[in-house]
Amino acid sequence: MASGTKDSSDNEDVTLIDLSEEFDTIIVGAGAAGIGVGIALQHSGVENFLIVDRDSVGSSFTSWPDETRFITPSFPSNSIGMLDLNSIAIGVSPAFSMKVEHPNGKEFAAHLLDIAKYFDLPILQNTNVKKIFKEKNTFNLECGDGTLLAKNLIWAGGEFQYPRLDGFVGSELCRHTSTVSNYSNFDGDNIIVIGGYESGVDAAYHLAKSGKKVVVFDKDNPWDEDSSDPSVSLSTFSYERMRDTAFGDNVELFPQSPIISVTLIDGTYNVKTVEGQIFKSQTQPLLASGFQGSHNFVSHLFDKREDGFPLLSERDESTVTPGIFLCGPSVRHDDHDFCFIYKYRQRFAIVAEAIASSFDLPTEEFIETYKGWGMYLDDLSCCGQECLTC
Repeated sequence: MASGTKDSSDNEDVTLIDLSEEFDTIIVGAGAAGIGVGIALQHSGVENFLIVDRDSVGSSFTSWPDETRFITPSFPSNSIGMLDLNSIAIGVSPAFSMKVEHPNGKEFAAHLLDIAKYFDLPILQNTNVKKIFKEKNTFNLECGDGTLLAKNLIWAGGEFQYPRLDGFVGSELCRHTSTVSNYSNFDGDNIIVIGGYESGVDAAYHLAKSGKKVVVFDKDNPWDEDSSDPSVSLSTFSYERMRDTAFGDNVELFPQSPIISVTLIDGTYNVKTVEGQIFKSQTQPLLASGFQGSHNFVSHLFDKREDGFPLLSERDESTVTPGIFLCGPSVRHDDHDFCFIYKYRQRFAIVAEAIASSFDLPTEEFIETYKGWGMYLDDLSCCGQECLTC
C-alpha cells in the first residue's frame, strides 16, 4: 500500500491523509480536466476521492513555450449566465480573476492552482503511476512508493507531454514544438515548420515576429478550411495573427504538401515534399504534428474506436472495464471531437453523476445546476452544426 501525505496544492500546504485506504474514486491528472472533474465530483457529493499527478498542478501548461497563449478567449460573462470559455468550474472565470483574455500556459497553471486551493481538492503531486490494473472490483495503481486503490478511476491525463513524433522518414531528426521554451531566442534565421494547424501557425507567427524567415508545410490546407468547427479549422485568433504584417512578410505557406522525408547531410537538413521538392535549412526543422495523448497508457482498459481513440459509453465509461472513465481532450463520440476545454468540460458532470449514482447519492439538484451553466451535455444530437455564411 502507498503511504504518506496528501499535497493539497503546493509544497507549503500539506495535509495528512491515509493513502492506504481504498478511495471511492481516483483521478489521474491534475490539469484542466482533472481539476475540473474533481470539482464536479465534489459538487455531486462524492467526498472520498484523490487526484494524482506525476508532476504538479497544471504542469503541462507550464511547459508551453513562453509566447504561446490560449486560442480561445476568456471573458467575464458569468453575470449574464454564460460561462467563460476557458473556465473548468461553474461560477469561475479565468478572465475575471486573471484580467487576461488569452492567457499563456504559466498564467493558466497558476489559475488552476488557485482553484484547487479554493475548493480544497485532495491532490497527490509528484506521484508517477506506472501501472494500472483491475483486480475483482478494485483498481490498483502501482506508483513508486506503493499501490493506490480505488473503486472508480477517472483518466484525465493531458496531451502536451505526449507529442506525435512519427509520420515520415527522418521525423526523429526534427524538433517538436512542445520542446521549445521560447521562440524569441530560437536559433537560426530560416526555419522550416512541418504542420500548419494551430501549433504550426503559433510557431510561425512568433518566429516571424522575431524577424526570422519561415516556411510552413501541411498535408492539407488548414489555412483555408471551410468548417466552422474549431477542432477542424483554425481559430479566429490564428487567422488574425496570420494577417499581421510580420507574418505576411516572413512566412510562406505550402498547402497540400506532405513531407515524405527529412535527412541531415553535412550539417544541412533536407526536407523533401511528396512532389519531390527539397528545401534546405541549417536549423533543425520544427515538427508541429500535434499530440498522441496520454490515453494510450490505459488502452488495455478500453476497447478502441476505428480512429484509435477509446470507445466510450454514453457516460464516458469504458465499454469493457466498468468503473474507469475518460475525461479531457481525448473524449470522442461518433464524429464529435471534445478537444477544447469548453467542449470537454461539458462532460465532467456526466462522469460525476455516474459515479455519485453508483453510491446512491441524489444528483437531481447537481444536474440542474450544471445544466444551468451549460456544463452538462448529454444530447449529442445538438453538436456539429455548421454556421451559415452570407
